[in-house]
Amino acid sequence: MKTAIKLACAFGALVLSSELADAETRIGVTMTSFNNPFLTILMNGMRDQAAQMKDVSLQMEDANLDVSRQINQVQNFIASGVDAIIVNAIDGEMSPTITKMVHSAGIPLIYVNHPPADLESLPEKAVFVGSNELDSGTMETQAVCKLMGGKGKAFVMMGPLENIAARVRTDDIHNVLKSDACKGITVIDEKVANWSRGEAVDLMNNWMTSGQTFDAVIANNDEMAIGAIQAMKAAGMDMKKVVVAGIDATPDGLSAMKAGDLDVTVFQNASKQGAVSVESAAKLAKGEKVDSKLWVPFELVTPENMEKYARK
Repeated sequence: MKTAIKLACAFGALVLSSELADAETRIGVTMTSFNNPFLTILMNGMRDQAAQMKDVSLQMEDANLDVSRQINQVQNFIASGVDAIIVNAIDGEMSPTITKMVHSAGIPLIYVNHPPADLESLPEKAVFVGSNELDSGTMETQAVCKLMGGKGKAFVMMGPLENIAARVRTDDIHNVLKSDACKGITVIDEKVANWSRGEAVDLMNNWMTSGQTFDAVIANNDEMAIGAIQAMKAAGMDMKKVVVAGIDATPDGLSAMKAGDLDVTVFQNASKQGAVSVESAAKLAKGEKVDSKLWVPFELVTPENMEKYARK
């Protein structure tokens, strides 16, 4: 009888051990918004990577641009006992609050795409996966400057000011325009359009109604650049006479470039960022070490090389 009990216990232990070995790594993901073409690519990169790994499951939540909602989603992930949390932060300035909560719970944390305010002081088991924004707006504006011959007037469309990427990209623009080669270009106005195509249409219409002459529109992302293009084309403007630039090289952005409307964009490999974030989350959940910053390089895209990116 005792022997039978011992065998049963041993068998039970083996079954439990097997179940633990086969158990999924559960990762909670909170996204700024599901209604954004670039972030859709980012999410697809996550899903593809999780599918390849087979032992990883994702629980994706839409914060819908609501900071309080995003914090609640993180709290719910912690309460449900996920193995890792991925955050595409709405407001970088709120990231220290999220970092503290997740770190206190002993759960690995991965910020993806939108840099956290505490990037330089992330604790152990917290990492950032993204692209260095010092390169994005710099590449974009240097290309615009070249197309403009270093002189002219430009409008600047910005992402939300609480977003670190938007602020850095805008700073990049101004830093390039201070250089000797580009100081002949004047920014006549800059306003927030919140990464949104629709808001960019309205903003561009307001600028055109003001009667100011301009030679370029430099946008923090492709969606706003496309909105500007739509407004200008609706007003009958000749797109050959204005330089339009964005960032992200989204499929819609590349289509606008192919049509001859978008002159410059910068490829940000959203799919790769998504894949690396899931891969890093799984590694950290298993106790493996991961670098605190994982950079996916930006790449300049112009009509001359756009076909290469259309395939990505």
